[in-house]
Amino acid sequence: MDSKAIRQLMRERRQALSPQQQDAASSGLAQQLSNLPAFRNSKRIAFYLANDGEIDPQLAMGIAEAAGKECYLPVLHPLKLNRLYFVRYCQGDPLSVNRFGIKEPLLRSRYIVPPLGLDLILLPLVAFDRHGNRLGMGGGFYDRTLATQQRATRLIGLAQSCQETDSIHHQSWDVTLQAIVTERNVIQTR
Repeated sequence: MDSKAIRQLMRERRQALSPQQQDAASSGLAQQLSNLPAFRNSKRIAFYLANDGEIDPQLAMGIAEAAGKECYLPVLHPLKLNRLYFVRYCQGDPLSVNRFGIKEPLLRSRYIVPPLGLDLILLPLVAFDRHGNRLGMGGGFYDRTLATQQRATRLIGLAQSCQETDSIHHQSWDVTLQAIVTERNVIQTR
């Protein structure tokens, strides 16, 4: 199956989940993440706001905030095409809607941190395999932003377990994940 077909199938799977299934998955994800050493030992963590049926890390963000960790969210870079900024965020901060209809924090320069300044980046994904390969929505925002990323920042994908596939063709520009966390388990890829 090609990437386009995998992407379509997995988006349909996650969108077909009921609100109760989504809530249970969010709770399971928070439990899996809070037990993960990479999460517990990180002081600066980038999350995302769930969209289009993505597994929701908001409960995990609440756990991080309660533990005194700094939380960040991606914001579309206003000048560089298909790039992201990471902006400090506390739950309840004002949000705006970007050109894709996705909520993001207001761009405030004193709260911007480059990817290298983060301990952990939690990435949304459409599909994944057990080798750390992922398919996103197709825009390449994370891949371009993290292309020169040093290995000091851990990259962990978040997904529903139903989004797993046997194999994803790895492109030279694709960023590989160190782990994938679902509502059921943690899949270490290295």
